[in-house]
Amino acid sequence: MIQKYRKQFNAEYSEEKYNKVKDELARRAGKEAQFRISESPIFLTKDLKNKLDQACNSIISQIKNMSAAELDLAVPAHCRVPNDYHKPHFLAIDFGICKNQTTGEIEPQLIELQAFPTLYAFQEEYEEVISELFPFLKELRTSLPKDQYIQYLKEVIVADEKPENVVLMEIYPERQKTNIDFAFTEKYLGIETVCLTKVKKQGKKLFYEKKGKLIPIHRIYNRVIFDELDRIPNLKLEFDFREEVDVTWVTHPNWFFKVSKFILPKLEHQYIPKSYFLSEFPTEEKLENFVLKPLFSFAGSGVNLDPTQADIDEIEDKENFIMQRKVFYEPLFEDPNGEFSKSEIRMLYLWKEDEEDPLLMDNLARMTKVAMANVDFNKKDAIWIGSSLAFFEK
Repeated sequence: MIQKYRKQFNAEYSEEKYNKVKDELARRAGKEAQFRISESPIFLTKDLKNKLDQACNSIISQIKNMSAAELDLAVPAHCRVPNDYHKPHFLAIDFGICKNQTTGEIEPQLIELQAFPTLYAFQEEYEEVISELFPFLKELRTSLPKDQYIQYLKEVIVADEKPENVVLMEIYPERQKTNIDFAFTEKYLGIETVCLTKVKKQGKKLFYEKKGKLIPIHRIYNRVIFDELDRIPNLKLEFDFREEVDVTWVTHPNWFFKVSKFILPKLEHQYIPKSYFLSEFPTEEKLENFVLKPLFSFAGSGVNLDPTQADIDEIEDKENFIMQRKVFYEPLFEDPNGEFSKSEIRMLYLWKEDEEDPLLMDNLARMTKVAMANVDFNKKDAIWIGSSLAFFEK
């Protein structure tokens, strides 16, 4: 969108540099990324950044004004974890980059949001690596200086605990596509990544084993999506997350459900497409204008871009689905072949327990040439697709 930066990047780009970005990230992490990294960042105008800030500030304000009782309705009984608290530590807000069909202006449109951690450590490292290979990007830095960024991340995740008593908990972390982020998180914070199946329980205390010694767990940086555990056959655990245990959750698992597609029908703003619970979908609305989404799917699973009445009639639990008005991502980001990619941008916030509002830390852009921005839906031979970063006009 900013021709000066786009032309400069495309002029300096080479496949050799792209491979150097991936190789350097792999070297620093000790493992390769299991998701596709785009060849290019995206460059966005100051005007669009202001619109993103306006939308995010409105969303945060609306969430803060929702009652605890209202948000609690989102949590399924079989996934409810004790000792909930009044705010999440993480907030990720996803927008499609679209064109207003009336004014022709480029604007963000909310796609979804989640109170769940994402690639906070990876994005910081990625920004540093790509800026070293394309030095003009340094003047466009999107996040805090690296030492301040890591310190803030540490204050949220580790807080006053010793790093050895804080764990990043995931189910089979070595199988997760985002495990390169786990490696950078360990590097930044000095904490261990621990599989849920390896957590030990004694009374209300949790432990993990390291070099034959049991280490107490006081704080859990949670990366487990608990409603997915039921889909894993023969899963054996010493620790049931629904039990009351003496740990602090970062963030508490109940917030995965509270700040999710569940609240989309409750939000109002010019950059938020109208949504309805499927059970309340008005008869006067036209199906072809809406996307059907399950409330608690992850990474685009279960999304129906063109629902029919037959699709809807088959759904028994209509309260667990929403209908969201379609938005159309604008192909704005030109590759060296003269083809254009679309993109969405995830705004990454951290929320300290004693702070009134969250702090915007960074962003994550996802580029695509198909209808969904999730990289799994792209053609394998396309370029200018995958995970990336947005730089903004100064």
